[in-house]
Amino acid sequence: MKIRRLLPLSLLCITAFGPALPAAPPGAAVTVRNALDVARPSETIVLSGAAIRKAMAADDLRTIHVTDEASGTEVLAQAVDLNDDGVFDEVIFQADVGPGATRSFALSVGPRHVYTKDQFKAYGRFVRERRDDFAWENDRVAHRMYGKALETWAQEPLTSSTVDVWFKRTRRLLVNEWYMVDDYHRDLGEGADLYSAGRSRGCGGSGIWDAGRLYTSANFIDSRVLANGPIRVMFELTYPPFDAAGARVTEVKRITLDAGHNLNRFESRYTGAPAAPTMQAAGIKKAPGSQVAQDKARGLLRTWEPVKADGSNFGCGVVVDPAQLTEFAELDGNVLAVTKLSAGGEATYYAGSGWDRSGDFKTVADWDRYLDQAARRIRSPLAVTVAAR
Repeated sequence: MKIRRLLPLSLLCITAFGPALPAAPPGAAVTVRNALDVARPSETIVLSGAAIRKAMAADDLRTIHVTDEASGTEVLAQAVDLNDDGVFDEVIFQADVGPGATRSFALSVGPRHVYTKDQFKAYGRFVRERRDDFAWENDRVAHRMYGKALETWAQEPLTSSTVDVWFKRTRRLLVNEWYMVDDYHRDLGEGADLYSAGRSRGCGGSGIWDAGRLYTSANFIDSRVLANGPIRVMFELTYPPFDAAGARVTEVKRITLDAGHNLNRFESRYTGAPAAPTMQAAGIKKAPGSQVAQDKARGLLRTWEPVKADGSNFGCGVVVDPAQLTEFAELDGNVLAVTKLSAGGEATYYAGSGWDRSGDFKTVADWDRYLDQAARRIRSPLAVTVAAR
């Protein structure tokens, strides 16, 4: 009689069904819908950490990878810590979304992102060596605002909470190079500092508005960077107390700039503002020869002006929520959009610039078209869903 040897159950399973397969990696599906009839190039898609973790296992948002399902290629992604507590709160990435289009992306967990220099399209920093500037840029525009040390600089003192503009005609990041060489008032082929903001509101500076007067702070006294590329730069500036219609007011201003865009998002948080109704005004310096346009229905204020240094032209624009806009005004060499402050003393607006030598805008009509579409995009954000796979 033949004796049959019984195989272990585990071996029988392998023989019958093949080698055991590893568990599928955690993942999620992202759907992005554009309800507008206009294209949205370089649109920033924001995924909250809560939405991601509800759909998939993800301990560290810096390990989230995004894949375009149409092409199968990985998309550059950036984790953002909104309050500098060491815990990342969002994942952002960018995509071109056509009129009325829907895009699909896949999320997965992989190695923590380590970016290369060439991937950075947004960057900013505190510049102590230039008397406390804070300078920031993306692949389209560059700006700076002034810190405390500039107020007492023997060579050229300036007290102002203005927003300065640097003109660029390259997609490269230039802030560090221009400060290093210290010759950025001449255009050597990639742009230059050709704008004089002075004590004006520059291109997007703001203040408390009360009874037809504008109250503004001095130079910022502290800064902190919350996100620094490769897609988004986000930072906060803290200003010292200043008088506003007899009230002692302090301001913290958060500024966000994403790659591929000409407009910054400004969020001002005021404490100690005058009694209601309290208003804020965001404005633009009105230079000689400047063309000014205002549109209350769309919440748009813009200028288009000649650049004396080289005969070019540039525009500045301010975009506000039309529901919060109370009036346009002109004061002390500025044109202003006056808006309500929330009960918590907060106001949000967008401001930025466009140069006719940047390659993006040839005429004021191009600038108007850009601002119109930007305002529409702000009022109609993308519909974004995150779901388990």
